[in-house]
Amino acid sequence: MLVSKHDSHYFKTSDNVTLHYVDKGQGQAIVMIPSWTMSTVQYRHQIEALSQKYRTIAIDMRGHGESEFVDYGYKVYRFAKDVHDLLEHLLLDQVILVGHAVSATVVYCYWDLFGSHRLAKLVLVDKSAATVINSAWTLEEKTQYGAILDPQSAIDITNQLAGEEGEKYKYHFVHSLFSQTLNKEERELILAASFRVPNRESATLFYSNAHQDWRDLLPRISLPTLLIVGRASLVSVASQEWIHQQIKDSQLVVFEKEEGGNHFSFIENPKKFNRVVDDFIQGRQQRM
Repeated sequence: MLVSKHDSHYFKTSDNVTLHYVDKGQGQAIVMIPSWTMSTVQYRHQIEALSQKYRTIAIDMRGHGESEFVDYGYKVYRFAKDVHDLLEHLLLDQVILVGHAVSATVVYCYWDLFGSHRLAKLVLVDKSAATVINSAWTLEEKTQYGAILDPQSAIDITNQLAGEEGEKYKYHFVHSLFSQTLNKEERELILAASFRVPNRESATLFYSNAHQDWRDLLPRISLPTLLIVGRASLVSVASQEWIHQQIKDSQLVVFEKEEGGNHFSFIENPKKFNRVVDDFIQGRQQRM
């Protein structure tokens, strides 16, 4: 799906950065935030389908997609403020806020800063409560929290991304998140978006995301929340089951490996993903 000029818009953030967003359809507003180095193109299947029923919005974060490149602000809390700026700009209320991986971290940041202001429900895809391992944690705690990197590894990856070989490392890393069955066109669109973000800014955002710990925030989330994870994803189902236990009013949907259950479930199986989100918005019982 190509976004028409009619659906493509721009606005200024509170720190004077011009951000691009797609706004298509009418009705209940869904606002989708792309993940690390991604763009609104990652949600093209959702924009095309969900806009038939809802006002479907996707934002390019600074330096991503069609948004302005600046050399500052590549922190997850600044991104959360940018999302808040968008909701204020559009005067949106009762929003369904969707985040995937790093952008689910942005949703957590939004909740930490603004609570439920302008929000109705949350959709969180493939994001654990923590990324960097605390050596004091037991094996059970590491599993529950979903932490997969020791502190030195997080720093090493940051430095690799920021270095001269950053694009090469990014290529292999992003490729590792695909199912083997994902077609070439989808892979190339995702990689093209990722390569647009320079090495230094990619590394800064990676570091900012990796060093967040959301364990104390989860029980304070009071909005209905949908958790989606792929069985074959680097984010474990066990970590999402633990988050499901922490967020009182939450639902968990697992995409099995054979149904596109990897890191990009909304691209690999958009039909099921869109149905699951629609059921959640409408308050229908999830069909596994």
